[in-house]
Amino acid sequence: MRRFAPPFLLALLILFPVLVQDSYYQHLMILVLMWVAIGTGWNVIAGYTGQVSFGDAAFFGTGAYTAGLFVYKLGLSAWWAMAFGGVAAMAVAFPFGWICFRLRGAYFALASLALNEVMRHIATIWEPLTGGMVGLLIMQTFVSKIPYYYIALGMAVLSVLSVQFVMGSKWGYYFVSIREDQDAAESLGIDTHRYKMCSLNIAAFLTGTAGALYMNYMGFIDPEVVFSLHDISIMAILVGIVGGVGTLYGPVVGAFIMVAVHEFFRTGFFGLFKGLAGLTGSSAVEAAAKVVMEAHVLGFGVLVVIVILVLPNGIVGDWSRITRVFFRRRERKVLG
Repeated sequence: MRRFAPPFLLALLILFPVLVQDSYYQHLMILVLMWVAIGTGWNVIAGYTGQVSFGDAAFFGTGAYTAGLFVYKLGLSAWWAMAFGGVAAMAVAFPFGWICFRLRGAYFALASLALNEVMRHIATIWEPLTGGMVGLLIMQTFVSKIPYYYIALGMAVLSVLSVQFVMGSKWGYYFVSIREDQDAAESLGIDTHRYKMCSLNIAAFLTGTAGALYMNYMGFIDPEVVFSLHDISIMAILVGIVGGVGTLYGPVVGAFIMVAVHEFFRTGFFGLFKGLAGLTGSSAVEAAAKVVMEAHVLGFGVLVVIVILVLPNGIVGDWSRITRVFFRRRERKVLG
């Protein structure tokens, strides 16, 4: 069954714009596919290599600004940055990793957190280049969301396949050995600094490419949007944790769930509170709706706590455990 699940899901995703023509749901699916790429990148550095990073916003924002600056400074199409955005993110990741991979554990995580703030402040202060807080605005290439959807789908599929290829190679074994015991890996002659650098640059490339696509799709960015700690970096971590850290398809499952949860809170339970406020005319319901719509971070936290307590390896990592519980209950019903 597991063998047929990925091809079936891919076929379903290919047919999605044909089956669902509502632009709102197409928009949500584009965001999901972007998060598949971002979550897959984070999973390489944190899930497989064991280096927990909060630096995804730095790489995502770098890719997004690269796409915008291709238009403003070079007069080129922002689509060229689909490749160069990832390269630009690697240019940020390389010196950062070279210096900070001498740190371990929480110290490296704090250094990656600082990288986000450094990049955000650079984008804010360097107004002649980045536009500062005004941001960058470009004309979108397509009116329809379908081309963006298939580009995002291609990016997500290539991200998963590339990580599958890497983890099946010698590099993948080195990454996992570093995660399990860095000192033991070094004693076996593995250059842990070098392979942590490789892992970080793979993650940066995938995240930067997603940032470049985001700029092309949304048409507008500013430092607070693309270098946001909670909307980008924390979201990437949650996608990995909920789906399953260190699993190939964990970020895919996590992306679907986290985008759904985010939208659930953003829309006030998909418009339920807004409808109740309109029917009752109650100011208390309106106030409650406002609180709920701003509480997506709280919702993320509650979801993560539940996953850690019930499914510590994530949904994909504990899938066999979930199916065992389901079949046991089914057997009890049949026997009862």
